[in-house]
Amino acid sequence: MPGLPDWNGLSPAHLAYLIRHYTRIGDVVVDVDSHRSIIAAARYLHRTPARLTTIRTCLRVRLIPPAGQRTGRVRRSRPGADLILATLPRAEAYTLDLHGLTRAMNAWRSVLGPDGFLLTMLTTHRPEPGRISHRSTVIAAARAAGLLYHQHIPVVLVPLPEQELRTDPERANETGDGRRLLAGRHVPAFRDLLAFASTATGEETTGA
Repeated sequence: MPGLPDWNGLSPAHLAYLIRHYTRIGDVVVDVDSHRSIIAAARYLHRTPARLTTIRTCLRVRLIPPAGQRTGRVRRSRPGADLILATLPRAEAYTLDLHGLTRAMNAWRSVLGPDGFLLTMLTTHRPEPGRISHRSTVIAAARAAGLLYHQHIPVVLVPLPEQELRTDPERANETGDGRRLLAGRHVPAFRDLLAFASTATGEETTGA
């Protein structure tokens, strides 16, 4: 899939591998932001890309048909999405606001089909000292919304050094492009990808 942008630091090839791991042929894949690399990867893997829309205050899944094909002609075997991907934080889901984040998680869970997964990519850095971490808040919100914590996947953004650079006094204050430290601290080297599993039954899903 040449010419496609990364998704939050994840290359199109690795993104396709991730989608393939969590879905099967024919499954419905939603990115909350309708990222074009996710749409392309879903089509490449013979999955069905979709987007979320709000109808009468309720969240719904709307399939994205291939070019030239009407939406009504797209078919799926069951309601809801099989995989939802979301970038955090976002306006309606700040990652240190437990209540707001739980509301967003609950909305996504409502359109997640049985055996489906929600993948959340955290683009934040560490919180201020003394504050609860973004990752912990996301996990707590997902559990409060009725999702099961599945796994944590670190997405590496830069080649990792072979040794701890702060043990080298000659490089402790290095800055600039391509270097590992900024003002004596590590530059961000990875992002947190958190996976949650649905607990919904076919009757509970409202994404049709």
